[in-house]
Amino acid sequence: MAHHESAKKQMRQGVKRRARNRMNVSAVKTEIKKLREAIEKGDAATAKKLLSEATSAIDKAVKKGVLHDNAGSRHKSRLSSKVNALSSARS
Repeated sequence: MAHHESAKKQMRQGVKRRARNRMNVSAVKTEIKKLREAIEKGDAATAKKLLSEATSAIDKAVKKGVLHDNAGSRHKSRLSSKVNALSSARS
């Protein structure tokens, strides 16, 4: 347990920061999960729409520092290649 006022304040700030980060991570994971489900179903039109939403959520998380820049780029790259493979297989 913290004894100094500054340590107590850091704990309070950490709780808020952790809650905010968990909310952002959860939003990203939800968007990615929706997109992966659409890819598994083979629904190319929905997957393209969800790709932009997932990309947006990933970019926001990177901007807020929740995800590392390279991790965000890796997620976007892998998801977009799966969507592109799905749409090219359909054509």
